Amino acid sequence: MRGVIETVEEDPEPVIMARRDAVLAGWSQALDRLAAARREEGARLEALLTDQRARLAALVDAASASAAVQPAAIRARLEALLAELSGLASPVSEERVAQELAMLVTRADVREELDRLHAHIAQAGELLQRGEAIGRELDFLCQELNREANTLCSKSADIELTRIGLSLKAAIEQFREQVQNLE
Repeated sequence: MRGVIETVEEDPEPVIMARRDAVLAGWSQALDRLAAARREEGARLEALLTDQRARLAALVDAASASAAVQPAAIRARLEALLAELSGLASPVSEERVAQELAMLVTRADVREELDRLHAHIAQAGELLQRGEAIGRELDFLCQELNREANTLCSKSADIELTRIGLSLKAAIEQFREQVQNLE
């Protein structure tokens, strides 16, 4: 039917070949530019993740320093509480105070969480050095880091350790957001 379908004579072979060569050259150039852009983005992302990992390590070190004074702080609070209660109840033996103190310190002991945080941060550094697709592994590692930071905060008997734990959680979340950009 006239006006609905029109046929056009085919272009000669040299024109078709020239068009094909131009498309292939453009495609090759586009792929080269894409690869270069991905390398640049990867380098920037690696630097950012390395900086964030260093911040995580610094926060865990600060938490370790804060946790080291935690048993003494717990003892001081327990003794102050017992001193307040001494007028209301019969005196508590030193042995009983030591038992209670041991129980409180054991419950508030965060060394295991700090050790695992250090190990996870070291593993993240190893993964970043591999130079291959590590996105899923780092994402899983972020979940583990967050779990340990949550436990650290819940066991904390000190406001400074809690503050550090919350900063650690925020830093882990920032790290995780960048990890989402990896393959």
